[in-house]
Amino acid sequence: MGLLDKLFGKTHEEETKMTKLNIGIILGSTRQGRVSPQVGEWVKGIADKRGDANYEIVDIADFNLPFLGTTDGTEPGIAKWNEKLASLDGFVFVVQEYNHSITGALKNALDFAREAWNDKAAGIVSYGSTGGARAAEHLRGILGELKVADVRTHPTLSLFTDFENGSDFKPAELHLTNVNAMLDEVVTWSGALKTIR
Repeated sequence: MGLLDKLFGKTHEEETKMTKLNIGIILGSTRQGRVSPQVGEWVKGIADKRGDANYEIVDIADFNLPFLGTTDGTEPGIAKWNEKLASLDGFVFVVQEYNHSITGALKNALDFAREAWNDKAAGIVSYGSTGGARAAEHLRGILGELKVADVRTHPTLSLFTDFENGSDFKPAELHLTNVNAMLDEVVTWSGALKTIR
């Protein structure tokens, strides 16, 4: 640590980390036996090699959110969820398709915040029998209402070709290009939108 760092209390590395955008990789499922943590870690592994932002996994299961409208809203997980979202500049949603849409848990988590979503960017990585494309399309409509700009590039993962036995994630190499292109867009848009918040 140099003299200036000692005086001001921050290393160059800490300063750089603070000036980078913070992007949350949101796991959209809470069910037992889910595979979203595998997909999320894969996305984070690709993202961390880029060095262009601070990436972190944000698991909605960790916040123990009640169903919206069933409580008085004082559960500590609700405030922590909003604080976490407020600390992020952009998002990557890991989305699985259930009955042609997103999970109830993800919809509930989306509804438990408002301003914390506004004027930020998001990418979507989806999976399912048709690559989760229908869930992603539903999510895009919700994000529009929350003033989240979703990016165009959308990696889609097939339960038939990217998962062994439907549970062990083994993505095809071709997805790497799409994930990086999606992250390029998320970082660019997140930086641009930060200027208006």
